[in-house]
Amino acid sequence: MEASSSSSPAGPAPGPPPSIPPSGDQGVWADVSPLIAAACADLQDGELVHGENFSLFAAMSALEIMDPKMDSGIERSGYYSIDEAIEDGIAPVPLSLDRTLDIQRTLDVIDHLFSCEATWHKGHTLAQTVFTCIYLMKMERISSHAVLNSFCRILRATCNSVISVVSTARTHEEEDLFTMSFGLPLNGEGDDKCLSVLNSVEETISRQLRACKSQALSKKKTLEEFESLQDNPELEEGYCRALLCRLRFRKHFHHVVTCMRKPQGRGLDLARKHVTSCLAELSSMLKSQEFLKSQSDITSQKGDESCTTASGCCPIGFDVSLNSRLLSPAPPRAVQILAWSDAIRYFEKLLHDLDIICALSLDPVLENVLHFIAQFQKSVPDLVPRAFLQTLLVQDGKLYGRDLFCDVISRALSLPDIIGDKEFQSNEFVVQLGQLVTNLLKILCTNTAWQRRKLGKSLQDWSTISIQLELALKREFGETRNVLADENMCMRVSKQLLVWSQEHTYWIASRFLILGFELDLYSPSEYCMVYWYMHVVFIKLIEKMQLRILASNENSRRKGKKKKDHSKDSVRDTPFPSSCLLLQCYVLLSEGLSMLLAALRKESKSFQSPSIFNTEQERFMQHFDLLQKAQIPECITYYSFKEAAAQAHMADVMKYNFFKEIQKIIPSLKGSFASEPEKLAELRQIEQVAEHNRIALNIINHVGASDPKLRVSFEFTHHPHFAVAVVKRS
Repeated sequence: MEASSSSSPAGPAPGPPPSIPPSGDQGVWADVSPLIAAACADLQDGELVHGENFSLFAAMSALEIMDPKMDSGIERSGYYSIDEAIEDGIAPVPLSLDRTLDIQRTLDVIDHLFSCEATWHKGHTLAQTVFTCIYLMKMERISSHAVLNSFCRILRATCNSVISVVSTARTHEEEDLFTMSFGLPLNGEGDDKCLSVLNSVEETISRQLRACKSQALSKKKTLEEFESLQDNPELEEGYCRALLCRLRFRKHFHHVVTCMRKPQGRGLDLARKHVTSCLAELSSMLKSQEFLKSQSDITSQKGDESCTTASGCCPIGFDVSLNSRLLSPAPPRAVQILAWSDAIRYFEKLLHDLDIICALSLDPVLENVLHFIAQFQKSVPDLVPRAFLQTLLVQDGKLYGRDLFCDVISRALSLPDIIGDKEFQSNEFVVQLGQLVTNLLKILCTNTAWQRRKLGKSLQDWSTISIQLELALKREFGETRNVLADENMCMRVSKQLLVWSQEHTYWIASRFLILGFELDLYSPSEYCMVYWYMHVVFIKLIEKMQLRILASNENSRRKGKKKKDHSKDSVRDTPFPSSCLLLQCYVLLSEGLSMLLAALRKESKSFQSPSIFNTEQERFMQHFDLLQKAQIPECITYYSFKEAAAQAHMADVMKYNFFKEIQKIIPSLKGSFASEPEKLAELRQIEQVAEHNRIALNIINHVGASDPKLRVSFEFTHHPHFAVAVVKRS
């Protein structure tokens, strides 16, 4: 609060203050204007007037009155209610008495609502985006305007369905603003018939478009022979096309949302067809932009980068601050509505993401499901597609709403005989693992930051159940760990559950570490410890994966021919799948990079950035504290890393040549993954990282790591998680 009478410019004397209401039963009013004036004259910069009980803690949750960003009650538009805005003519019906201008303005309203919807999907509130439209707030006023009424009805119904999906999935961002309706009219009478209303309007406009075409061909019919949208015959076809593609997009998008909500994925095939139709209509909407711009008032157009309509004109019927008083749970945000072109791009990406989900084969094999989610998250999907994915994966506590998670686990253990077994389903460890898998799928559908944080916290639960399984196994069956020919089913299931839970624990740990690169959590001076930890985790993951594969193959042998020596040489004869070799590439990359960085730290004193705020050990704990608490892996500490880094030498890095070993593995993997384009792309990235690092290693070794002119940096030019060394001489 700052004021100074001496510094104020000369001007007319201010009028008398508004009268104070008379005292009543509720309390006594007092005029504090002289006190405030005295405080304004006396206060210096940085000072404030406060009561005796005021504290800095209270200041953190205080709202600054009259600040538009904090005071939700401040009046900026001049309207106290929607009715007052309507009386002032801000949202006329019809939008203009000129029928041509009416259809232009209708298209502008539709386009701006399209941009508002995309902005809402990006995390803003309904009250400050879609429901800034007065026509949407007072639907009964536009019942006579068939086009606008049908569009607003289906838009409202679609928003309601999307909110339902996101609320069910609980994938929304931290503040939960996306799903808050603020008492807005989301459920209207007759919304269940919105499709039939829209279809009727669409058919009417389609007939008009056909009449336009026939008129152009015959050159005989006149405009009076059918009911036109507007009064200019030369513009009729253009406006019909522009309206039809927007109405059809809205119809097909509503079908996409409805079909994807059907239980057990029953509507996915139909949803894909509607996704294709939506993309076609988006293309038509883009084509209509040139026509609409040519017909709009040039003086009212805004720049393409900021305009929220295809024509470039400002729409009527919107007031951004009218609902500000509904935002009582939080201060109103400054919302920048997406430009119309950006909204088109958003919906194109949204539809492509939804199409990928619809193409999911609903395979009950958990490993394939986890791989699909990890691949899907690489495209950085927004909130809505992630919500649809989660509601598809987890329905009624079952995978796809069909398969019990205990049966999913039994398939993963390659024990089909126990699928549906009541005793297995009721086993306390199986029940707990089923809950952990359910939570894991939900976590993997969240945004990257939440996903990493929740994965780290879930490691404690996975580690605990692995320890409990191991203790129970020792208690029941002693210290025997190898697969025996005469062991009973209970013992085999217990062993395989233990190995399977440990494998997934290390898979979660590896993803936790990898996501740190996507979130830019690691500095170059920390790459050495991160790659070292990744190398240790990947080795453990391969070890557990191989044990699971051995056990699965043993089950297959038992089911086939029974031989007395069937367990003999089982380890040597077992071919490990390509997934193990791919993991081996990750091991070699991680180890090679960690040793290269450690050698550079030691011999050239680079990649060492002492901080006055924390030590290297403290940074180690900051990054890996959740892994350390869960003892993943066991007996791995900061001192283990220091010891390994101290033993690294450039000669050893050249001797083992990890990057060259990767290049030997890649050709065989390309043949194995010939039918999997995503994995082939991953192999190409790994191959490029290995090749560039091999060349850089040779240059460093030739020049000498201790050369003061040598400059080495690391960039993620070929792979998002594995860096490439860039060598320069100053």
